[in-house]
Amino acid sequence: VQLQASGGGLVQPGGSLRLSCAASGFALVSYDIGWFRQAPGKEREGVLCISAVDGVKYYVDSAKGRFTISRNNARNTVYLQMNSLKPEDTAVYYCAAAVHSGYGCSVSTVSSAKYWGQGTQVTVSS
Repeated sequence: VQLQASGGGLVQPGGSLRLSCAASGFALVSYDIGWFRQAPGKEREGVLCISAVDGVKYYVDSAKGRFTISRNNARNTVYLQMNSLKPEDTAVYYCAAAVHSGYGCSVSTVSSAKYWGQGTQVTVSS
């Protein structure tokens, strides 16, 4: 069972990146998938989540209107499209998964995730 995050890199302010989170060993179709990030010296925070059935939940207001999460269950992959990137978006980005339960998105906190990807570095700098 594994989540593989990829797509990070160095980008200038205002630029875009698309992160991917590919699952192996289990099917994402029944899982809620969240993206978290951890900047140097800060705690890991949830950015947004896509539920298996209930849509998208944003946990960081600054991501609204700039970040879009989508899933391709046939490819067992979730994507994070990040546009209009800012230096404050610089962090290691992690994807995480938890079985959908109840209403909303089950991956809302670090402790709620069952599986974690290894993280991919996103650096926004001129």
